[in-house]
Amino acid sequence: MPEDTARLYALVPCAGVGERAQAGGPKQYTMLAGRSVVAHTLAALGAVRGLEAILVVLAPDDTLFERHAPQFEGMRAWVARCGGASRAATVAHGLGELRRRGAGDADWVLVHDAARCLVRPGWVEALIEACRADDVGGLLAMPLGDTLKQANAGADRVAATVPREGKWLAQTPQMFRLGLLQRALAAAGDSVSDEASAVEALGLAPRLVRGDIENIKLTWPAELALAERLLRSRS
Repeated sequence: MPEDTARLYALVPCAGVGERAQAGGPKQYTMLAGRSVVAHTLAALGAVRGLEAILVVLAPDDTLFERHAPQFEGMRAWVARCGGASRAATVAHGLGELRRRGAGDADWVLVHDAARCLVRPGWVEALIEACRADDVGGLLAMPLGDTLKQANAGADRVAATVPREGKWLAQTPQMFRLGLLQRALAAAGDSVSDEASAVEALGLAPRLVRGDIENIKLTWPAELALAERLLRSRS
């Protein structure tokens, strides 16, 4: 497929239970600033220019999504209840669903965490601009600014200080062609924590595109409170 006709799809894995967030349920359905976490995420992705569609991949037994994302509707709003036991499995199943709906090997897929609800459309568009002509693809990321410590076996003492030069914190979206990403995930299995890791395991080097410090993934309870303050400051 010629470069200028490759389509862009967003894929949002949304099958996790979010136990570390202690939110009393899946963290993607926690209410922040008047909307659920996932509703904020999907609203931002819906404003990104050029996306063919947004596919949300849910757990097979999910009964909460439509209640918590009522505005996710229309021709570009796709939902599939085919999530797996791990993030990698959920993304892999979602790629299969995209293929069933007409996507091809050369089309781009932007995988974005449901719990990364502070994303802004402009950051996603900057990733697309940087990667659309790239041979591999890439991801939003931030250079590591803090001093990095390696913990000991008990995880309560410093074992070493790790040089931070050249180290980045991976964010999402992560943007790769559908065919490449399917091959990478099939080879890597369920152990990888992000799509870029699977692509790297093939010997390829994804492009690092500078993101924003606010593009945090909500994992711990304090991050939910921080996200609520940031979301309210935008309105």
